Amino acid sequence: MDKAVKLDTKDFLKALSEGTGVSGYEGPVGALVADAFRPLVDEIRFDRLGNCIGLRRGEKPKDGAAKGGAAKAVPPIKFMLAGHMDEIGLIVTKVEERGFLRFTDVGGIDQRTLPAQEVVVHGRKDLPGVIGVKPPHLVSPEEAAKALKKEDLYIDVGLTGPEAKKLINVGDLITLRRDFIELKNGLVSGKAFDDRAGVAVIYECLQQLTKLRHSADVYAVATVQEETGLRGAITSTYGVVPDLGVAIDVGFGDQPGVPEHQTTPLDKGPGVTVGGNIHPKVFEALQKLAAENAIPIQVEASPGATGTDAWAMQVTRAGVPTGLIGLPLRSMHTTVETLAMGDIKKAGRLLALFIASVDRAFVEGLTC
Repeated sequence: MDKAVKLDTKDFLKALSEGTGVSGYEGPVGALVADAFRPLVDEIRFDRLGNCIGLRRGEKPKDGAAKGGAAKAVPPIKFMLAGHMDEIGLIVTKVEERGFLRFTDVGGIDQRTLPAQEVVVHGRKDLPGVIGVKPPHLVSPEEAAKALKKEDLYIDVGLTGPEAKKLINVGDLITLRRDFIELKNGLVSGKAFDDRAGVAVIYECLQQLTKLRHSADVYAVATVQEETGLRGAITSTYGVVPDLGVAIDVGFGDQPGVPEHQTTPLDKGPGVTVGGNIHPKVFEALQKLAAENAIPIQVEASPGATGTDAWAMQVTRAGVPTGLIGLPLRSMHTTVETLAMGDIKKAGRLLALFIASVDRAFVEGLTC
């Protein structure tokens, strides 16, 4: 642990974004996470559902012996970080006689974005493909006035029917293909930033912790199956049994056509959520640390369940005091999701400072 880390956080996000891991099938991207986390943690493992769990141990607390007795063992504080590594994708529902593939979505893809996308079909071998549509010259006025449905679309991999049926089966996964690109002013764009950017924040946090002292044991968890029901956060939280936790996900970044009051601007700091899903003392501690360390944040209000791993963490077992960090993201659930690397860096630093500040007295004070 604490060896020199060669991989920059931006390079790590690029590898994650271009990696493969549709919800429920996160194995390939999980291996990337494990390789990156390994130099920064003491242990790394995968649980039965596929969550990647890294443990970075804190300094052992010094506890003197009671009068006439032996020193009492004090269990370490368990602090859990969670960001989901699964991505939305597609799955083959039919291989047609002429070799075209019909499909449906896994995890809630916006069907408006599908026409003319490049894809990779993960059959017996990976096959490049495109989502084709009828030429506009042959579309009737009635058809032109309607949005295309998934049922109207097909994937062309260039194979004949017999060739396709040898290599592709119903149930094979399909990922949308998109290269990670750097825009101006520190912005980057790519697929699956929801929520591999959250995993990148955990990675940044672990790097920051190499410069700090902390007594809490840190469980850095890249969760699975968030897009299909928060399943990875439920099982990993149940297994870790943390004293407190923070989930990292994405929020709605400012962009044209979206009401300003529903968004947060990019590169102005991460969002820190307040509301029923969030323990008030966790929120207050994050807000206080941000102010003391000149880390800009944006407060986001959420009245109930947030629909993130924070919700699953909060209500697991007898309940876990939970916080939520949100990264402003444009074009969510598309292949051109866009965010600011500066927000990832700030979020990672804030979390590292929070972890370093947590002691037994703080944890005991979290009881409502």
